[in-house]
Amino acid sequence: MIWLEEHTKFPSYEAVNSDGIIALGGNLSVERLVYAYQKGIFPWFNENEPIVWYCPEERMVLFPNELRVSKSMRQVLRKHNFKITQNQVFKEVIFNCKHIERIDQDGTWITDDMQQAYINLHEKGYAKSIEIWQNDKLVGGLYGVDLGNGVFCGESMFSKASNMSKVAFIHLAKECGYKLIDCQIHNEHLESLGAREITREQFLKYL
Repeated sequence: MIWLEEHTKFPSYEAVNSDGIIALGGNLSVERLVYAYQKGIFPWFNENEPIVWYCPEERMVLFPNELRVSKSMRQVLRKHNFKITQNQVFKEVIFNCKHIERIDQDGTWITDDMQQAYINLHEKGYAKSIEIWQNDKLVGGLYGVDLGNGVFCGESMFSKASNMSKVAFIHLAKECGYKLIDCQIHNEHLESLGAREITREQFLKYL
């Protein structure tokens, strides 16, 4: 396994192990993160662990024209008892994604260092948030990395009111003009919305 120093480039994709790990270490600088996402690589690790960089063999993605919206969700959208904004409160969105309680999940992978790293990306124009409001309260949202090439790399979402994370995701897919939304690894919730797995080679071609 390659251990990255400050200026070490990522190894070839042949170095990816069976868990989808391509390298360890390095840092979370804006330059490193942008370079990683351009190469289809993303960080995912726990507090007090080294940075772990992934490029899995199977990539969960959503092609926006394959988005599936259930009948019940269409009713939620028709009620439209919410307001949608973009990039208004990025720090609040990532804070909520970090601290929201999730079923069958102990803790969060959004460490303090990760939180600050994506705030830095946002301040440089690379990370984007979508916010959902009800009665002037933030009730849902998502954030991720916008590569500027029609690909959005989703990182995390949260919901404090029923279906509001889905509202954010559907807005991202239908209204933001992306050709592909990267969901990284298999997720049954996103699969129900139309996301599916493609090979690493296919994903890299889209990048």
